[in-house]
Amino acid sequence: MLQDPLTLYKLIVLYMLNRVTFPLTAAQVSDFILGKEYTNFLTLQQVINELTDAGMIATQSIRNRTHLSITPEGKETLNFFENRIGDTIKQEIDTYFRENEFTLRNEVSVLGDYYKSTSGEYEAHLVAKDRGISLVDITLSVPVEETAAAICDNWQKKNQEIYKYLIKELF
Repeated sequence: MLQDPLTLYKLIVLYMLNRVTFPLTAAQVSDFILGKEYTNFLTLQQVINELTDAGMIATQSIRNRTHLSITPEGKETLNFFENRIGDTIKQEIDTYFRENEFTLRNEVSVLGDYYKSTSGEYEAHLVAKDRGISLVDITLSVPVEETAAAICDNWQKKNQEIYKYLIKELF
């Protein structure tokens, strides 16, 4: 077993990010690790910050969510030290992804964000991706910030219906 528990937690995060072909949100990683009671919230935040500072994971903030992905440096580190993660932990992670992959992928593949444009309007930028390929990429200009926020929230809830409607109408 590892002498330093932080090292184990870092390897667990790297292992999780390496097992998927899409970024995970910090909340998704936290839900699993805290749910299994491997560590506490503050320690996990320290782990994520240290991995980011070391260049082993990349972070991207998209509307109140931090998306995490493993970097080539993180993959290399994991390759050297993966054997230090217990088989039971690996099995728990693999099982979690088998059971929740669709939900996890959908949460990070459907993005909605808004910003104030140079014209003073608010632009809601809506994207749906599958395996890194944009299926839909729409920008809507609206006069009020609340409307832009509502559009983004509704996109998260209704993206599949909207995508089906667009395909039906356009093909």
